[in-house]
Amino acid sequence: MLGREANPGAVYVCVDAPPSPARCAQRPSSSTMSLAFCGNENNSAAYNVEKGVLNNGCFVDALNVVPHVFLLFITFPILFIGWGSQSSKVHIHHSTWLHFPGHNLRWILTFILLFVLVCEIAEGIVSDGVSESRHLHLYMPAGMAFLAAITSVVYYHNIETSNFPKLLIALLFYWTLAFITKTIKFVKFCDNGVGFSQLRFCLTGLLVILYGMLLAVEINVIRVRRYVFFKTPKEVKPPEDLQDLGVRFLQPFVNLLSKGTYWWMNTFIKTAHKKPIDLKAIGKLPIAMRALTNYIRLNEAFEAQKNKRSPYPQGSKSIWCALCWAFGRPLVLSSTFRILADLLGFAGPLCISGIVHHVGKGNNTIRPQIKILGVFFISSQEFLANAYVLAVLLFFALLLQRTILQASYYVAIETGINLRGAIQTKIYNKIMQLSTSNMSMGEMTAGQICNLVAIDTNQLMWFFFLCPNLWAMPVQIIVGVLLLYYLLGFSALIGAVVIIVLAPVQYFVATKLSQAQRSTLNISNERLKKTNEMLRGIKLLKLYAWEHIFHSSVEETRQKEMTSLKAFALYTSISIFMNAAIPIAAVLTTFVVHAHLTGNADFSPSVAFASLSLFHILVTPLFLLSSVVRSTVKALVSVQKLSEFLSSEEIGEEHDKCSEPRSADNHSKYQVVPLKVVNRKRPAREDWNNYSSHMRRPVNITEGDDFCVKITNGFFTWTPEGSATLSNIDIRIPQGQLTMIVGQVGCGKSSLLLATLGEMQKTSGNVFWNSIPDSETGEDVSPEKETAVDTEVRKRGSVAYASQKPWLLNATVEENIIFESPFNKQRYKAVIDACSLQPDIDILPHGDQTQIGERGINLSGGQRQRISVARALYQQTNVVFLDDPFSALDIHLSDHLMQEGILKMLREDKRTIILVTHKLQYLPHADWIIAMKDGTIQREGTLKDIQKSESELFEHWKTLMNRQDQELEKETIIERKTVLERKNPRRTRYSREALLKDDEEDEEEITESDDDDNLSSVLHQRAKMPWRACGKYLSSAGILLLPLLVLSQLLKHTVMVAIDYWLAKWTSDVISAKSDLEQKNCSVCQEFNHSRYSRVFSILCCLGIILCLVTSIAVEWTGLKVAKKLHYCLLNKIILAPMRFFETTPLGSILNRFSADCNTIDQHIPATLECLSRSTLLCVSALAVISYVTPMFLIALLPLAIICYFIQKYFRVASRDLQQLDDSTQLPLLCHFSETVEGLTTIRAFRYEGRFRQKLLEYTDSNNIASLFLTAANRWLEVRMEYIGACVVLIAAVTSITKSLYNQLSSGLVGLGLTYALMVSNYLNWMVRNLADMEIQLGAVKRINGLLKTEAENYEGLLSPSQIPQNWPDRGEIQIQNLSVRYDSNLKPVLKHVSAHISPGQKIGICGRTGSGKSSFSLAFFRMVDTFEGRIIIDGIDIAKLPLQTLRSRLSIILQDPILFSGTIRFNLDPEKKCTDSMLWEALEIAQLKHVVKALPGGLDAIVTEGGENFSQGQRQLFCLARAFVRKTSIFIMDEATASIDMATENILQKVVMTAFADRTVVTIAHRVHTILNADLVIVMKRGDILEYDKPEVLLEQEDSVFASFVQADK
Repeated sequence: MLGREANPGAVYVCVDAPPSPARCAQRPSSSTMSLAFCGNENNSAAYNVEKGVLNNGCFVDALNVVPHVFLLFITFPILFIGWGSQSSKVHIHHSTWLHFPGHNLRWILTFILLFVLVCEIAEGIVSDGVSESRHLHLYMPAGMAFLAAITSVVYYHNIETSNFPKLLIALLFYWTLAFITKTIKFVKFCDNGVGFSQLRFCLTGLLVILYGMLLAVEINVIRVRRYVFFKTPKEVKPPEDLQDLGVRFLQPFVNLLSKGTYWWMNTFIKTAHKKPIDLKAIGKLPIAMRALTNYIRLNEAFEAQKNKRSPYPQGSKSIWCALCWAFGRPLVLSSTFRILADLLGFAGPLCISGIVHHVGKGNNTIRPQIKILGVFFISSQEFLANAYVLAVLLFFALLLQRTILQASYYVAIETGINLRGAIQTKIYNKIMQLSTSNMSMGEMTAGQICNLVAIDTNQLMWFFFLCPNLWAMPVQIIVGVLLLYYLLGFSALIGAVVIIVLAPVQYFVATKLSQAQRSTLNISNERLKKTNEMLRGIKLLKLYAWEHIFHSSVEETRQKEMTSLKAFALYTSISIFMNAAIPIAAVLTTFVVHAHLTGNADFSPSVAFASLSLFHILVTPLFLLSSVVRSTVKALVSVQKLSEFLSSEEIGEEHDKCSEPRSADNHSKYQVVPLKVVNRKRPAREDWNNYSSHMRRPVNITEGDDFCVKITNGFFTWTPEGSATLSNIDIRIPQGQLTMIVGQVGCGKSSLLLATLGEMQKTSGNVFWNSIPDSETGEDVSPEKETAVDTEVRKRGSVAYASQKPWLLNATVEENIIFESPFNKQRYKAVIDACSLQPDIDILPHGDQTQIGERGINLSGGQRQRISVARALYQQTNVVFLDDPFSALDIHLSDHLMQEGILKMLREDKRTIILVTHKLQYLPHADWIIAMKDGTIQREGTLKDIQKSESELFEHWKTLMNRQDQELEKETIIERKTVLERKNPRRTRYSREALLKDDEEDEEEITESDDDDNLSSVLHQRAKMPWRACGKYLSSAGILLLPLLVLSQLLKHTVMVAIDYWLAKWTSDVISAKSDLEQKNCSVCQEFNHSRYSRVFSILCCLGIILCLVTSIAVEWTGLKVAKKLHYCLLNKIILAPMRFFETTPLGSILNRFSADCNTIDQHIPATLECLSRSTLLCVSALAVISYVTPMFLIALLPLAIICYFIQKYFRVASRDLQQLDDSTQLPLLCHFSETVEGLTTIRAFRYEGRFRQKLLEYTDSNNIASLFLTAANRWLEVRMEYIGACVVLIAAVTSITKSLYNQLSSGLVGLGLTYALMVSNYLNWMVRNLADMEIQLGAVKRINGLLKTEAENYEGLLSPSQIPQNWPDRGEIQIQNLSVRYDSNLKPVLKHVSAHISPGQKIGICGRTGSGKSSFSLAFFRMVDTFEGRIIIDGIDIAKLPLQTLRSRLSIILQDPILFSGTIRFNLDPEKKCTDSMLWEALEIAQLKHVVKALPGGLDAIVTEGGENFSQGQRQLFCLARAFVRKTSIFIMDEATASIDMATENILQKVVMTAFADRTVVTIAHRVHTILNADLVIVMKRGDILEYDKPEVLLEQEDSVFASFVQADK
């Protein structure tokens, strides 16, 4: 000891630094430096026990080791034995069941304990650096405690998950011992006068508190669970969620460490790499997150609000209050996390400042040491003055900050998703009670409601995501500015002002951006509408050779869209530019002002780089500001809309009583069964007959007052204020009989049905439903009883209702017919037969398992109508309402449906049927007739009653009946024959092929194949980036733009690095100049000259700002160019594709290319590309800078890079699958909403509200679970990337400090390296996230590229225009020679060796069964089908030699389906603008339309809506005729053109064709044979061959002619 005190300077020179030979001149010999627990100085006080053992510091420390050793010895064997046995246990979710009380508190305390112990170890090492010998007792006990703490928590976790609480006794002993030993140490410190100024005293005090708290937690577990010291331990059961293995989303159930790092996602993400993720893989939602749970929570909040303010229950204010009441708590938690994380974020700049400062000083300050109890103590200031300590603290701060930040994001997003589910359910329940008038009177369209669901709920969800920013951002900005002021003084405020002044500019740009986006959206919608029309009418366009007109029309709209996109791109690039340029500008002004204006300012590297980091932090909230403000505004608007919707009119309140799910259902049969469609593979057990017997009671018709429904003195209206639609309604509908309602169009027949169903507002009168007994109770309520209780008046059972406009679900044909009832094969077959659906089902690609598109888009009107009727026939209800079921059916189908369906299946079954119809020939079948006129009942009774009392009306009906009822039987027999031949093999073939082809194109729809090689190759595909699509995208940019893009990006980042490097050099030079001055100690030396440095700095910054502008414009410009080029190519390819392509490719998938994929290319890819290139180059430049500063870093970089690579590889695959799931689960949800809105009356009639609600909950939950998994996967990635970033910071800090202390590195470069290291952690996860997004978005390019490979039709001809006569064909002579035609080279021929000769001006009729080749015959003239043999010669020219455009423009055709385009009538008749008005009027007159058009506003310029919806079907067909008349061609083909025109008009047309076209050749393909009786020649076809070919009168005289049998049938 004497030796030491004699030479104090010998030891203290290198206090905090590792020994550096340059600095520590005097050093004791190494023999005294060997390790010993208490140090080995001679005569050391460490071994002095004179004052008692406990007063020896070293002994007390040794005592502290005991508990830790005890724990390690006891727990290790148990852990190993336990783990061994656990691995053999069946893995169930109990392994995540956390049921000991105080669970989270224990984890938090353990984490704090670990941190304090690390500090204790560091303090021991630092204070030991002072003494000659190494005192192990200063840090070894802390090291043991660290190990023991980790062991304790691992041990606890295993005991908790395997549920052996008795083993926790070990921990109880450990905490007790640790608490006692630490307390002894603390007491001894107090005795010896160690106080708060010494760091070790504070740490020991903290440890005493922590061990005490952990002991308390342990005792609490015993108190609650009573597993020891009590006789009966408490039994606990795991929560429902964990008992259900279907729940795979474990975030709410796992322990704190797994929650914070998303460790439980590891297995999920690994399996995702092995096989694609589907809904099965992500399982069910935990109960607390299900839409129903959240809806109940939200509803309670709404109720609470209602009770508070009675006058205005539904204002938007009350909605906000309810939302906050229901979902406020998690948001507060998220905001707290966010603020904590933001404050921790400031640790970065502060630690950098400290590290650079101490490195600059060389860590060589000498401080007097305090020695008590034989060991040295240091204060916290001295502890924090060590650069290494700061590096480790920075590392921990980063880990904690990133974990808390991700937790904040997760909580906010989860809350947002829960909220969305609750609001969607709330909206759906409201829809179920909306009054029908709201919908029909246009106060609320289906579109508005769908927008509410698709857009507004998402806006609210986004608002809740961003909500924590509202509170966190001001805190972050204020703290940031204060710190800057502390570092830089006055000049910091100037920099902050630059940022804050530019923030409004950014907000302005952001608003402009959203306006541009909105206008782009409107124009895109217009373009899509045109594209949709073009694709729907593509057959007509090709037949009329009008492709170019529509092509240019779409192109023109696209030009407008491009203009709007240019504005969008401009504002996007300004926004990107400002994000990059604002920090540069702020730093430039601040530093230049700081260096020049504030004399003798501290312009050291520590200040400069800390300020630089602070500016980087400050800029983030200001960028977010604009999006948060925008999101808030949108949320306010959305809530306003929501409040309007929720307060809209509901259906009569009486209805409410029975709209509880399944209240008045008489289907006792399946009330208990969960709501699933019975699987077809195992049909319902019972046989049909006994099934129906107990479903309905036999009805006794003899009862006098046996009515089903009775309305007395009813007045009904659609709107409460409006006049009554139905007045004086007094009707009674007999039970178990067929009632028909007849009357003119618009006399209120459908309204009467809806009024009976309670869909209309009742102004007075009563509706009685003779309540059918429930099969369980068998009670019957008599009408008298009902009147007494008014709410009972409307209580009705389920009614099978087929509405006038058929309503179909987006499901299979079978599901549409069964409609949630149990499947019964016999009945199903009978219904299919009654509705003649079998031939149609055979045509569909997957039979009755074919998915019907939205609104039945892939079916014809008649098919839709028949499926809708089939649903009503299939149901087991007592009452069936059919609203005009025959409207879209031809005569054969109507008769069959009437006989087999309505009469046989329903009436013979004693059901009550109400049938609204225009087909008066069925009146004789009615048991009861209600005739209506102008909203009142004209007459009711049986046909005989009416014949007697209203003979005039009866006679009127008789004349209207086109044919007498006796003919019906004869008809039906012939119809039976027809059915057999209606199967159409040709269409089946292509649809099948279409599906195959579509599947090949769509890689995403992978089915798991048995053959593993295939699967593995598919998985390999999934893991790869679509480089080819990326190449295609970039190559579309052109030769000029691509190099500009790449070079500008590289240059920009080089300049960015140069700016920071120059700053490092500048500040380092300032420091060295200062130290030189101090050494020379001269008073007259001149000040350091900043001007040269600031000049270069300014030039570099300005260059950087310019390059930011160039890069942002280059990226957006590239995006625009590519978007323009790809759309142009796509449109060209599609419009010239052969007809076959459209028949085999679903329209929806082509439209998707034009809508979703084009939108991605237009708006999303450029931004993602910019973000990706920026974050990647930032990471690369940062790593390069760090490696330049400390090359040692490269060694550590390698393992980190490998880890990074694997994380991103696994993440990308999982992310893409989850993203697709998220998108694909959203679609059924939105469809379900729009379906419900459209079929509201049907659902309510059937009393199926409960089932549809249940379906909604399923859809919402599956969408939400996909979103939650996607969120969790993003958090999983980000936490891992952030941790890697923190490791980068730690390694960079340690290597640069070490290098600097060995005097090889200026402090400026240390600052540079650390600032860049901090950036890496920010940009790493952005890089991977953008890579994943880019991959998904490039899928759009890939799909469009697939379509660009389509072969175009051959438009070139062998003849040049000069070789074709100007007015060809002028005569109209057609020679068909040995013609064979097929639809595709790999299909069978549809016309076989057909030959015919048609003289000029002849009128030819072609007839035959469906599929006999009639239409193919007409298409052959236009070369729409593949003619592989024979030829057609028109007026001496072989049509195969003509250019397609010429050929098609010189012939005319009218198609079976009338197609009108939106625009004017003039445009529809003559899009080429070749005709004068008088010619158009003449054509309209021929087509019997002149008076109709004259009456319209604008005449020829009157508007035609999309699809010609504002004209009736018949009128549309007439317009198509007029269109053909306008083209004065000598050959005219009519393809079943009069199928949807009534008889009278058709007769007129036939005459017109004969007179107006006397000199033209007319080929008529006939649906009704009588239309071609006047033809010159008749061709009868069968299966592609000509069966009969002669004059009609000749054929009629032949006994066995097929033509004659057709005519007979069509009488």
